[in-house]
Amino acid sequence: MKVTQEKLPASQIGLEIEITPEQTKKTYEEVVKNFARTINIPGFRKGKVPRPILLQSLGSTRVKATALEELIQDGIKKAIEQEDIPAIGQPQLRSSFDELVNAYEPGKSLTFNAAVDVEPEVKLGDYQGLQFKAEEIKYDPKRIDEVLEQERQQMATLIPVEGRATQIGDVAVVDFKGVLVKAEGEEGEPEPIPGGEGTDFQVELQQDQFIPGFVDGIVGMNPGETKEISAQFPEPYANEELSGKPALFTVTLKEIKEKELPELDDDFAKEASEFETLTELRNSLEERFQKEADEKTKNNKQEALLDELLTKAEVDLPETMIDQEVDAMLTQTAIRLSQQGLDVKKLFTKDVIPRLREQSRSEAIERIKRSVTLQKVASQESIKTSEEEINGRIQELIKEYSDSDIDPQRARSVVENELLTEKIIDWLLEKSSVELVPEGSLSTAEETESETSSETSEDEEQEATVSQEG
Repeated sequence: MKVTQEKLPASQIGLEIEITPEQTKKTYEEVVKNFARTINIPGFRKGKVPRPILLQSLGSTRVKATALEELIQDGIKKAIEQEDIPAIGQPQLRSSFDELVNAYEPGKSLTFNAAVDVEPEVKLGDYQGLQFKAEEIKYDPKRIDEVLEQERQQMATLIPVEGRATQIGDVAVVDFKGVLVKAEGEEGEPEPIPGGEGTDFQVELQQDQFIPGFVDGIVGMNPGETKEISAQFPEPYANEELSGKPALFTVTLKEIKEKELPELDDDFAKEASEFETLTELRNSLEERFQKEADEKTKNNKQEALLDELLTKAEVDLPETMIDQEVDAMLTQTAIRLSQQGLDVKKLFTKDVIPRLREQSRSEAIERIKRSVTLQKVASQESIKTSEEEINGRIQELIKEYSDSDIDPQRARSVVENELLTEKIIDWLLEKSSVELVPEGSLSTAEETESETSSETSEDEEQEATVSQEG
């Protein structure tokens, strides 16, 4: 069998395969014998049908097509083995099958073209000494005061209030019942709101609580007063049937309570945490927020590094790898949704899946490009992980998830990949120059650039339109 290779785009190898006359005749005769053994023709016992009648009954095209399918399948398989091609995915026939059937003659050589996907070749470019910017995340010290205030609010004692009307910050005890307001011109009785009523219901009078208008309507009421309050469900809203609709609530104020907050002192710290003093609690929060900020900065540096690395690299991905990554992404999404108690079959319908695949494609390409580029760097720089490092991380996982059944083999594969990726990125960062810039500055610049690009495109379209009209 003669095989000629050709390099194709998208990491494909084109194969021109020539099957010998002996093989085309042998396969054809085997197909005829197989038909003779298995086909039923009235008036003849199975396996005893004369050849001319068998061929007349089946038709020469059917017999040739069956033989051709075997020749192509076997020919591609042997060609890949003969040429030692690291193929991935299913091979593709590039020749027209119908034309091959018409041209096929048992006992004469047969030539056809096929293609197979292979692992992509990565051209790294200059990957050392990369220069890029990354946003530096700094925690806001105000967050400590906000967390402490939230904790004070949760530990507050409610004290009944008399002799005044409700005000922002109070807790109002109310009975209420709500109905949807009919649009102008609509007939019929107001429709009760599902779950839109309550007795002795405590409402914290804050502007961001409940739907717009409800809290504002309660502010200024006195105990024993009943009032109709107009409000409107926001759009969008969790319950789509209520989204954007106006409502009317009948509210009776029964009692007013105000919060008595604990003092911000050592006693508060002891009750709110495991620390003995307020200073220790503050220091702990500062350390936590600083660690979070440092981690976000580190992630920003890594993301910026990978983005810059890919601008230097050339990777021509095969469709097989892209499809496999899309499959993996959708599977992960389905598992996550299923764990949340959602019915995946209703979400992933035949109509929805093609759209989801298309939406996932660009992210899948980005993921693969990052992965194969990092692997190429590791190979070129001989960056590896040791058995001690892998086993150590696995033991950490087993301790952390002691209540879960961990597949050691799968855990090893995941850990090995994560450790190697960390090592490669750390190595690249050591060789790179990173300029840390204020948080939000890069995203603002990207938005401005995108808007400018969009405006330029619109201007060009308008100019083209004017030229055509002229």
